[in-house]
Amino acid sequence: MNTPIIRLIKKSDNLQIAKVIRAILEDFNVPKVGTAYADTALDCMYETYNKPKTAYFVVEVNNKVIGGAGIAKLDNFDGSVCELQKMYFLPEARGRGIGKQMMEVCLLKARDFGYEKIYLETMEYMTQAQKLYKQSGFEYIEARMGDTGHYSCQVHMLKSL
Repeated sequence: MNTPIIRLIKKSDNLQIAKVIRAILEDFNVPKVGTAYADTALDCMYETYNKPKTAYFVVEVNNKVIGGAGIAKLDNFDGSVCELQKMYFLPEARGRGIGKQMMEVCLLKARDFGYEKIYLETMEYMTQAQKLYKQSGFEYIEARMGDTGHYSCQVHMLKSL
């Protein structure tokens, strides 16, 4: 497998990244409501993240998108907090350090945008993802922040930037 490339999303990536995210959510039996699966943004990721203080990155290998992650201001929350959003990788991307690299890219961009904290939500049984989040300095918090619409996500984490 060639070297993975992490880059900003392009309009031509919309179909691929939507398929990748839906496939991963289905593999993990994530509820189709109250999670990213139901987000209308999945079909127009380039347009969704083509706004000030937002960014979405994809991982590409051999012209194939194998994962991605993004940051955007936390919805319905006052304060300088962004959210790590839609961080998912196909099985072929896992265990290769790509998640750690992507996390570093997202955290750097969040700092560049001037955010003070970064928040995320995930499923309780996504333990490998939580391991990466903890290694990256995220800590568990008791209650959700803002209103992402992802009410089926039981785990909430926060990191100061």
